[in-house]
Parts: sequence; structure tokens; C-alpha cells
Amino acid sequence: MSQAIELEPAAAPATPSNPALAGIARVLGGLNRLLLTLSMLAMVATAVMLTYAVVERYFFRRPTDWQDDATVFMLIGATFFSCAYVQSYRGHIGIEAVASLLSPKVNAVRLFVVDLFSFLFCAFFSWKSWTLFHEAWRDGQTTSSTLAPPLWIPYSMMAAGVTLLTLQILLQLLTRVTGNKDAA
Repeated sequence: MSQAIELEPAAAPATPSNPALAGIARVLGGLNRLLLTLSMLAMVATAVMLTYAVVERYFFRRPTDWQDDATVFMLIGATFFSCAYVQSYRGHIGIEAVASLLSPKVNAVRLFVVDLFSFLFCAFFSWKSWTLFHEAWRDGQTTSSTLAPPLWIPYSMMAAGVTLLTLQILLQLLTRVTGNKDAA
């Protein structure tokens, strides 16, 4: 008997029965995998930049100021660009204690309601993110650092990532309503 928590491998995303939704799912899945790869590369680049900054500061007594903005921007991009991929596998945090107490039909309704409220929240967040991006672009907002890069860069990554997450949740809602090929 194991003392560790045993996790089941993540199930593959459901394939919609509707041909149009299946095509959208393929395109969104490909985009999600591309952005996941870019997010992983951004995480590696962030680690390299922060290590370089520490070495420069500690061994050569030359502090760098550019790495703070660059690494924060990359972390924002990695976080928001990977969230739709995680959602496609339903990998976000969920509480399974309630699900184990419910019947399969009630649990299906619960999942639909959760997806619906998640979609509505993410749609609102997406809209507000795009307005934030627009304001930063229009007003020429920059960070307060010495380098002062424009703030539209991280805002655009946040808005695009949340928009993809919203589309992923909408696809999952429509798949639940129209059925999927994996359902028996």
C-alpha cells in the first residue's frame, strides 16, 4: 500500500461529435500546443536570465536592471499562454470531494454549471484585459523601471491568453451540449 497520493494520468481532451466543433478543437489544440512550447522556452529563458543577473551582481559587482522587466513579462506570457492547454485537459484545480458524493447525472449538471460560470467569468476577464491593453497602447504607458518597456506587451499576452482560455471553455461547453465521440 502506497502512502503517497496516487494521481491518474490526465484524460485526453474530448473530441466533439459535431464536425465544425471538431475542426475548431483541432485548431485550438494545435495553437495550445504551440503556445505551451513557447511558454516552456520562456520559463527556461527566464531561469537563464535570472541566473545571469545573480552571477553579474555577485561575482562582477555589476547589477543589471533589464532582467526584472524581461523575466516578469515572460512569466506573464508563460502563465496566460499555457492556461488554455491546461484547461483542455481539465488540469486546473478542482475539488473532487463533492464529485465523489454526487450521482453521475447530478455531477454532469454540476460540471456544466461550473463550466458555464467559468466561461462567463473568463469572458468578462478577457474583455477587461483587452480594454487594459487598449488603454496602455493608447496612452503609451510604460513600467517605472529604468528600461521602461511598454505595458501593452504584458497586457496583450494576458488578454490573448485569457481569450484563448475563454474559447477553450466555450468549446468544452458546446462539446458537453452536442456530445463527444468518447461518450458512450
